[in-house]
Amino acid sequence: MDSRNYDYVNIEQRWQKKWYSHNIEKAHRRNGKKFFIHFAYPGVSGFLHVGHMRGFTYCDVIARYKRMSGYDVFFPAGFHASGIPSIGFAKKVERGDSDTINSLKEYGCSDEQIKKLVDPVEVVNFFSKVYVEDYWKKFGFLIDYSCVMSTISEGYKNFIRWQFYKLKEKDLLVQKPHFAPFCPNCGPVAVDKSETDISKGGAAEVLEFTVIKFRMKDDCVLPAATLRPETIFGVTNMWVNPDVEYVKAKINNETWILSREALDKLSYQMEKVEPLNEKILGSALVGKTCTVPMAEREVPILSGVFANPSVATGIVMSVPAHAPYDWIALVESDEDIEPITIIDVEGYGLNPAKEACEALGIKSQTETEKLDQATEEVYKKEFHTGYLNENCGQYAGIKVSDIKDEVKDELIAHNNAVVMREFSEEVVCRCGRKVIIKQIPDQWFIRYSDEKLTMDSKKHVETMNIYPLEYKNELPGVLDWFDDRACIRKGSWLGTEFPFKKDWIIEPISDSTLYPAYYIISRYVNEKKILPEEMTEEFFDYVFLGRGKPLKPIWDEIKTDFDYWYPVDINLGGKEHKTVHFPVFVMNHVAIMPQDKRPKGIFVHWWVTQKGREKISKSKGGAEHITEAATVYGVDAMRLYYVHVGSPFVDIEWDSETVIKYKNRLANIYKMINQIVEIERTEDHVDVHLDNWLKSTLQRIIKKTVDAFENYDLRIAANEIFFECQKNLQWYLKRGGGNKKLLDTFITTWVKLMTPITPHIAEELWHKKIKKKSFVSNETYPRFNPDELFEKEEVGEYLVSKVVDDVSE
Repeated sequence: MDSRNYDYVNIEQRWQKKWYSHNIEKAHRRNGKKFFIHFAYPGVSGFLHVGHMRGFTYCDVIARYKRMSGYDVFFPAGFHASGIPSIGFAKKVERGDSDTINSLKEYGCSDEQIKKLVDPVEVVNFFSKVYVEDYWKKFGFLIDYSCVMSTISEGYKNFIRWQFYKLKEKDLLVQKPHFAPFCPNCGPVAVDKSETDISKGGAAEVLEFTVIKFRMKDDCVLPAATLRPETIFGVTNMWVNPDVEYVKAKINNETWILSREALDKLSYQMEKVEPLNEKILGSALVGKTCTVPMAEREVPILSGVFANPSVATGIVMSVPAHAPYDWIALVESDEDIEPITIIDVEGYGLNPAKEACEALGIKSQTETEKLDQATEEVYKKEFHTGYLNENCGQYAGIKVSDIKDEVKDELIAHNNAVVMREFSEEVVCRCGRKVIIKQIPDQWFIRYSDEKLTMDSKKHVETMNIYPLEYKNELPGVLDWFDDRACIRKGSWLGTEFPFKKDWIIEPISDSTLYPAYYIISRYVNEKKILPEEMTEEFFDYVFLGRGKPLKPIWDEIKTDFDYWYPVDINLGGKEHKTVHFPVFVMNHVAIMPQDKRPKGIFVHWWVTQKGREKISKSKGGAEHITEAATVYGVDAMRLYYVHVGSPFVDIEWDSETVIKYKNRLANIYKMINQIVEIERTEDHVDVHLDNWLKSTLQRIIKKTVDAFENYDLRIAANEIFFECQKNLQWYLKRGGGNKKLLDTFITTWVKLMTPITPHIAEELWHKKIKKKSFVSNETYPRFNPDELFEKEEVGEYLVSKVVDDVSE
């Protein structure tokens, strides 16, 4: 269908202007029943893209449905400006990064505006306006914009400090050493799937290597890192890269030989690290020997070009009987070295690594996929069914799965090993620098390991409405393993100063747990009814906890609002928050808030991906701009696309051709309704059988739609509204239906049904074609009427349709 007659751009702009000029988005206490929904507020790190709009759209659709269902709806939004994202953006502007400057100019920024964006606070102010005006309002979101806030505002900082006073009051803050992700340029960063502070590596895990000291005859230490220290008894040789220039360093009063990259990493993790400005080529080490600690035998140092200087220490210990990579490397080296078997395991003989390689036909080190498979198979069998044998001395007879840290602890106790931490994959800061791990000797943590807090949080999860159900089942397990979380960082960060340690800033996840509560206060701050300096600990205690007495009448007004709107009914966010934000959102509420103020629901949605199923990301390119997409496809078409193209609980691939199909469907519906409304009829053509069929099928659609909305199954709701309604109406007209009064009722109901998902086209049809004067957005949503079900007529028309289908075939 040609969509040229459907002037969606003007329609959308017209109704957005009317909605906001009449303030229909503003929350009011009127009906005695409320619904509080919000999305996980976005970080301020640059322009957003079409992928972000999926979750935002779900929120608005649900909020609109609840509003039309008689609820007072509170739908606020804000900006997570804490941390380094805006600092990283400002630094890109400062150094004249071409991609950043070009994107700003494409948006229409002048050189003068761009110059201001070297200030991170200006970055926050700039993008806050972009998000509101060009994203949220352009999509018709009925967010209560009077409550918009940022996490770097003075009022919010007072609120966060109050939160930490309460955590300390509950004995949920603790100080201890910590190893944290660190950018040499920006300082500490958060590494998680939300990728708030980083541009790459959100799924990286911290690996704890045991660095074993192999001593050479000149007392130099050749350090090799391993995740399986118990395999020390099977070491037959060492691998060094002959082409790498290693360096010497004084570490804890010992001379070490290691890669330059390893030295840099260890300098952040150990206290006594001193470079000696002496280099040694790997080839100069080949042919020498070193001693295996605990086993106390001498082994040769061999050439291994695969030894990566960027991984761990750049030196590898070889256990060819149990490590497929080592076995193939040994075979290719032509060295006459006999593997040492140290684990007896079911299904394997004396050389599990060799047998696994032969089973998969592995001949070369280049067959990395097969080698990874072989490694996984061997390690898995050894872990579950293996026992250390007589070559392991005092550890002989111990099951591999039970050895845990015993060998590591003995090595460390005898000064034969240290611990080194490294990411499982490369992590890159927003500024472009590689992130490493640094020791912080006196870090503060929120004590999420507290048994009572964990138990109480799990009990609360049982009472919550969590979508999808699979996540509700997963969340208690996440809470079980959720450990103490470092909550402060030092550096040039935006955020709230930690009240118990000067010059340290509360990190971004820790300042975004109770934040929905602040939305209620934010309106009063924005309207200057209360000043940030008036928001004391006593103020927050009274409003949130009911402690003490009000010092000003405004305190009572705010508390009344809080008691009406809180708790949150739905916190909606992407799946990257499943193990990051949502657990602490629940636990901090349970720790601090009274029972009746703890969250009622969580809605997790999956991602919009690019071709190849990779998450759309600003930092990785390929993200279509929101404003351009809105003009090309239309906002309502995009809203319908997000809601209908797939379940909220699966990733969907951004496909412009599919979005155009949704635009054409809306154009088709628009044209169809126009034609029906404009038909002049002198009298109604009543066909009781056919009319009852249309009434009955409409009621079926209403029931399925309402049930779907109540269960947050937005895709089913969209299917009923935009596909079944149109199909049934087409059949009615095809069969000669012409009851004008019934058609008017059907179209009026249909327009109401579509309003939460495609509100702009609904308002246009409501006013221009149905000739109503109210906002359809403020109308009551249709409700199922069982008195208008006519099963006999439904069966009759079904039989007719089958005959038509048979004749067509």
